Amino acid sequence: MIVGKANEQTEAGALPSREFVDKMIEYNEALAKAGVLLAAEGLYPSSHGAQISYSDGKATVIDGPFAEAKELIAGIWLIQVKSREEALEWALRLPVPPGSNGVGLDVWQVFDPSDLPEESMTPETAQREADLRELLRDRREF
Repeated sequence: MIVGKANEQTEAGALPSREFVDKMIEYNEALAKAGVLLAAEGLYPSSHGAQISYSDGKATVIDGPFAEAKELIAGIWLIQVKSREEALEWALRLPVPPGSNGVGLDVWQVFDPSDLPEESMTPETAQREADLRELLRDRREF
């Protein structure tokens, strides 16, 4: 997963220029044509979001905005590639927004159920997980 970091502009709700949107669409099209794109989404500023904090087993909802823009995210790309190196190659191709000082990317490997040791899941749990993934794949085809 490629995570695009927020900055003051994204947190203020500033929308990108038409030229930058075109570059992002070209990038997303390249991911799709390569067959690696699973999802690509931009996020609203944190003022539209919430955080959930837990203490002593109780949940507390904290409404945004949140203070540290550099700790927030502005968008995500979920890609399926064969290696960390390939993920980094795609991340390095992302268009850089004008005035992007402080904006960065994180690249994370998403945990797959097949990464779990056999003893972590019963056969029934493994089947439920497989059924869920199949349902999600079917929905993406529409």
